Amino acid sequence: MKLIIHNIKLSLDDDINALKRIASKKLKVDSKDFIDFKIVKESIDARKKPDINLIYSVMVETARNLKIADNNDIRVLEDNLEEPLTHGDKKLSLRPVVIGTGPAGLFAALILSQNGYKPLVLERGECVEKRTEIVNSFWKGGELNPETNVQFGEGGAGTFSDGKLTTRINDRRCTKVLQEFYASGAQEEILYKAKPHIGTDVLKKVVVNMRKRIIDLGGEVRFNSKVTSVCVKAGKVTGVVVNNSENIDTEVVILATGHSARDTYSSLFESGIEFVQKPFSVGVRIEHPQELINKAQYGEASIHPRLGAADYQLFYKTSDRTVYSFCMCPGGIVVASASEPNMIVTNGMSEFARDRKNANSALVVSVGPGDFGGSHPLAGIEFQRMWERLAFGAGGSSNAAPVQRLEDFIDGRVSSKFGAVCPSYTGETRNADINTCLPGFVTAPMKESIKYFDDRLKGFGSKDALLTGVETRTSSPVRIPRTDTLEATRVSGLYPTGEGAGYAGGIVSAAVDGIRVAEQIIKTYSV
Repeated sequence: MKLIIHNIKLSLDDDINALKRIASKKLKVDSKDFIDFKIVKESIDARKKPDINLIYSVMVETARNLKIADNNDIRVLEDNLEEPLTHGDKKLSLRPVVIGTGPAGLFAALILSQNGYKPLVLERGECVEKRTEIVNSFWKGGELNPETNVQFGEGGAGTFSDGKLTTRINDRRCTKVLQEFYASGAQEEILYKAKPHIGTDVLKKVVVNMRKRIIDLGGEVRFNSKVTSVCVKAGKVTGVVVNNSENIDTEVVILATGHSARDTYSSLFESGIEFVQKPFSVGVRIEHPQELINKAQYGEASIHPRLGAADYQLFYKTSDRTVYSFCMCPGGIVVASASEPNMIVTNGMSEFARDRKNANSALVVSVGPGDFGGSHPLAGIEFQRMWERLAFGAGGSSNAAPVQRLEDFIDGRVSSKFGAVCPSYTGETRNADINTCLPGFVTAPMKESIKYFDDRLKGFGSKDALLTGVETRTSSPVRIPRTDTLEATRVSGLYPTGEGAGYAGGIVSAAVDGIRVAEQIIKTYSV
């Protein structure tokens, strides 16, 4: 008999082994009768500082059949065996092609490989080992590699992030994503933490292990293989062209390019693939001392070793905009993330330990098609480029990122010096007025939100908080419409997938969409 017990409370100083004792007491059974026992969820309850508690849900399996009185905290766990995928009756004569090795592409390829479809995976950038070297060189002042950078290369943009595995979607496949990450070397705690994260240092190893698993199952992964066009005949995919020279025939293409593949978008649009504009958000990275965030969230208990670096999530609504924190990186750094020359793009990154001095987060404002300045389906891309170029200019046109103290940003003056926060940016910075490299309909709501955020997170509005511009790649500015079979509306056999196609917003949701697309292909085709 399996049961889930919710809402087991431990203080920060309680021994974790107390969980089993409390569970046995609640079930009125000796813990020696437990066949299995594991934590399925752990969260922090900091609502009544300084009395902070850890809240657990645990799974217990016992050989005895217990009578469970009405209790909202205890429920019987029924075996919910997932039905095996039934292969379709359409014969797939050529192996499927997966474009991109971000989470959508990797998980699509893994599921196909696990079911015998032996996909060919094409990645425009380098493997993660060489990619890391190239990115580090760029951060130290080297030239930008337009094919291998923070946006492009094995693992996708998420490889140089915090590896956050939180998501708002409710899909059975989320559990599959966590399990496969764990099977590829991620920490066991991602299976039960309320806010799991892998960390960029560990994620790089996980990505390599996923690649090896795909290859061991019969798949093939090629790097430095940029798909320069998708071949379409009579409304059906017939193949792809790699590096403008190699033709690869296929009946099925999973398009999992990520949200920054602007040249690929243009090529597909010219080939007749349908695109529509999609809302996203733009803004800056904001940095605070991590110690300040810890104290704001945990009070006197902030130094307790079981708490770690605190995070936050903030939202503010104006009459027509939403201002919010995004991709918050506790104990992290701000990273140079451009994928095209003469542009500045920022992102955040944390290692698993989250032990750097600063906390950073995107502070962004919603924008939509009415802001893009045109009706062209790719107008959102040009909107992004415009502000990225202005940020490049504000930084002195030398790949330095513009930075500004929060107080100076609000008052519209260039900062003369740093205060309590120095920039963690992985490159050069230059004091500049960030008001000049974002539109007024973005900067005004940002300024309006600061007091509201400071009321909810003491110190957020500190005058020495530091802004680094600009953050423009929060999500894809386009969507590729697809049918009920998850194929592109105008092209059968083409499966737009993940964040780049407009169907996800983070590592887990992108991975889930990749799984969903792979399942659809399996249900349609046989091998």
